[in-house]
Amino acid sequence: MCLVLSSRIMGNLCARLKPPSTNTKKQCSSSSSRRERRLDDAAIREQAIAAAILFKQHRQHFDRSTSLRYPNGLSKKTSSNTLPRSSSSRARSLADPLLQPHQLLNQGVNVDDLETNHIVLVHGGGFGAWCWYKSIALLEESGYRVAAIDLTGSGVSSFDTNSITNLSQYVKPLMDFLEKLPEGEKVILVGHDFGGACISYAMEMFPLKISKAVFVAAAMLTSGQSTLDIISQQAGSNDLMQQAQTFIYANGNDHPPTSFVLDKSLLRDLLFNQSPTKDVALASVSMRSVPFAPVLDKLSLSDLKYGSVRRFYIETLEDNAIPISLQENMINASPPEKVFRLKGADHSPFFSKPQALHKLLVEITKIH
Repeated sequence: MCLVLSSRIMGNLCARLKPPSTNTKKQCSSSSSRRERRLDDAAIREQAIAAAILFKQHRQHFDRSTSLRYPNGLSKKTSSNTLPRSSSSRARSLADPLLQPHQLLNQGVNVDDLETNHIVLVHGGGFGAWCWYKSIALLEESGYRVAAIDLTGSGVSSFDTNSITNLSQYVKPLMDFLEKLPEGEKVILVGHDFGGACISYAMEMFPLKISKAVFVAAAMLTSGQSTLDIISQQAGSNDLMQQAQTFIYANGNDHPPTSFVLDKSLLRDLLFNQSPTKDVALASVSMRSVPFAPVLDKLSLSDLKYGSVRRFYIETLEDNAIPISLQENMINASPPEKVFRLKGADHSPFFSKPQALHKLLVEITKIH
């Protein structure tokens, strides 16, 4: 369309600027053709430059996006006095450094040689199995078996969130999945956000069926704690979370809230401040209310069962929902085997840093 418009404009200019002549039409036509060829050449050059830039981006090294930290080094703190500035007030890069194909597909591991290559992804509050779509694709392409669970009242579950009365009811789909595993088969559980409390519950119930547990910006409780106990540690310090929450009282205002929803206009700043716009749009039409009763349940975790499962934690350094200071409080209270850090990741690294998250998950599966 641009080239057509350009040729018409040039033709009109020729007609106006050239003196009358029997060769006028031929001259204008020749001039237009040359100009079209020049424009075509310019367009080709622009496409070549864009392709070269894209190729260069694909060759960027991935190692800059992740780092490993052990519990012994937990004394180094990140300041919790200020909340990271929101995406609306600062420039940010949405690029997730890409691994080269051979790095993505194997990363130096034969999945058949692992203790287990079966990974179970457990979403956080308000999310569903849909939020893991990038991780599912990357893991399956690398040869892993992957299951993403919709907890009760989440994702495609038709259950009314406001009717959920306890944590056991909320995590029942995960319990059913683990119960049906063949004898002797183990899985690696990956929990995000409130999904951390859910996989902790599963670790206490089915310790022999879980090889490792990975907490991704997740609630990692000690015995006798509830998720609300953890949240209360930052009471008054996370104004953005308080602004975003709206409680629902399905049983009447004289009873405890049954669930809460997050203001869609604040979702980006709270959960997706480093995530691509298309993923924010997906979340805005897919997220559901969060059941409140499970948040109140205190977990009973034993060393014999829960404590027998190897735990790993992945910190998200640009997290506005569970600030890094709160993540480190949980790590200090119950140190896992290893702690990893995801640079440039918001509360939803499966959106903001899917490749980096994938690399860490594969690395954790390889730890003997």
